[in-house]
Amino acid sequence: MSPANHGTLVLAGTPIGRVDDAPPRLVAELSSADVVAAEDTRRLKRLVTDLGATVSGRVVSYFEGNESARTPVLLDALLAGERVLLVTDAGMPSVSDPGYRLVAAAVEAGVPVTAVPGPSAVLTALAVSGLPVDRFCFEGFLPRKAGERSRRLAAVADEQRTMVFFEAPHRTQAALEAMVDAFGPERPAAVCRELTKTHEEVRRGPLGELAAWAADGIRGEVTIVVAGAPDAPALPADPALWRDEVAALEAAGMPRKAAILDVAGRAGVPKREVYDAVHRP
Repeated sequence: MSPANHGTLVLAGTPIGRVDDAPPRLVAELSSADVVAAEDTRRLKRLVTDLGATVSGRVVSYFEGNESARTPVLLDALLAGERVLLVTDAGMPSVSDPGYRLVAAAVEAGVPVTAVPGPSAVLTALAVSGLPVDRFCFEGFLPRKAGERSRRLAAVADEQRTMVFFEAPHRTQAALEAMVDAFGPERPAAVCRELTKTHEEVRRGPLGELAAWAADGIRGEVTIVVAGAPDAPALPADPALWRDEVAALEAAGMPRKAAILDVAGRAGVPKREVYDAVHRP
């Protein structure tokens, strides 16, 4: 079958709070799709009712537990010429939600992939945080285990772009405390809760203050925005100081090779000189 006879995969953004934030095209796509793959078919039913839409195609579940098994089935439908609409519980599919596997499989098979742009908790939180938005990165959900979470944060402690994280409400305090350990209590941040919903709240301040505030408990969907690290100070031409700085970076979780490269850049010398200072004191 030629690519011209393939169907189309449509990734549709869904409201992160207010149903009237749904993109207008969503209603049309719901009614015209041959297959609607939904992270939660019950939530899809409520969304369809709230939108006054009609689904004429097949509805199938597509969530983390069945994503691997369901992807080839949906790919077969696409290869057979069907239009498959993918929706998740909130926001854009494949952004910390199911979808990546299907998109990758469709692209590899030459199936067209398009999107119905819609609400995004990442961009909404970033925009209202009051932190720099010219450069940012999305880190998704942090690991649940404390040790893994600490290592992940240590790896981005020197990231100079604004960082966006998702977090479950019952783990928000622990995440903020881990950020205090990794980034310092004075690093500016914002905790965005229940975005676009009735009880929307954006709490801004240093990480230390936010961690103390979260101790009373938090409810609802949470997005954390953290300012990037300030520019690292330049280092003088002092091999002993280079050695100490590499040791400090390693203690914070940075691999030695990366630490040597970082110190060499700040000292304005070839990395070999820093390497020699570390290995041949």
